[in-house]
Amino acid sequence: MSGQDSANGPRTPKPYNPLEKRRLAESIVRELLARPAEPLPPPELFVGAGIYLIYYTGEHILYKPLAALNNTEPTHPIYVGQAAGPGARKGGFDEGTKQPALFNRLSQHSGSLRQVTNLDIEDFRCRYLVVDDIWIGLAESLLIERYRPLWNVVVDGFGNHDPGSGRHQGKRPNWDTLHPGRAWASRLQPSTLSLVAIEQRVRAYLLALSQS
Repeated sequence: MSGQDSANGPRTPKPYNPLEKRRLAESIVRELLARPAEPLPPPELFVGAGIYLIYYTGEHILYKPLAALNNTEPTHPIYVGQAAGPGARKGGFDEGTKQPALFNRLSQHSGSLRQVTNLDIEDFRCRYLVVDDIWIGLAESLLIERYRPLWNVVVDGFGNHDPGSGRHQGKRPNWDTLHPGRAWASRLQPSTLSLVAIEQRVRAYLLALSQS
């Protein structure tokens, strides 16, 4: 019986902790998912740091299974990301950045998509949420764990920046091999994986997603 000794000793239920990290992260994720999907980038400038989801709804031959899942209402992000304020690594408990960190990050992504030759910015939507810096990493980790987005876990490099002058001896991200067009990526060394190998990984991922 509950609360009584038994042959194996008393039952010891785990105490409910409303401040457990996962519960805190889930509350942020629920708030994010309640927001409407908007164009990428959002049409109006806003300030603050936070988290975001990017969805694909277009006709790229590789991504058709994913786009089909997002046709009516975006539910399966292709990418999860975050943008912390400029002072996030310095500590402190202020009310959050007054800079448009999250808006700028989404705008950077839209700039990348406009440069590539085989994607159309009109085929992307986003959800975003301004969040206090202290919770951003926690919520992002839960989102990646939950959705395992294609451009986070299978095709790396979408969120990369130009490494800068004199630093182009590194490998080209797989994302840029799959989606060529970013000028800085063209100056890097060839990717470790071939285009065919990357496409095979994408197909395997989307097949598993469609069967789940």
